Amino acid sequence: MPIQNYIWLSIALFSIGVIGVLIRRNAIVIFMCIELMLNAVNLLLVAFSKYHHDASAQIFVFFIMVVAAAEVSVGLAIIVMVYRHTKSVDVNILNRLKN
Repeated sequence: MPIQNYIWLSIALFSIGVIGVLIRRNAIVIFMCIELMLNAVNLLLVAFSKYHHDASAQIFVFFIMVVAAAEVSVGLAIIVMVYRHTKSVDVNILNRLKN
């Protein structure tokens, strides 16, 4: 499979993630869109790594996935605490937490 297909797929996934972050107001959906953008970058790194026959980018992708897993656990804990406080996961309601 040519590398252009991987590039276009990565661009499409990243664009869907950006649009989801900008349009949606649900914190969980925004969080999923951020993860989608991270996975699009990971896909691109692995594709270029395979194209250039260099395994160092694949090791870097592994560390990105480990950090993303830690981010998911912390992010979901924050979202759960916000939901317990406000009974909503709408990001517009988060402005009320300043008081």
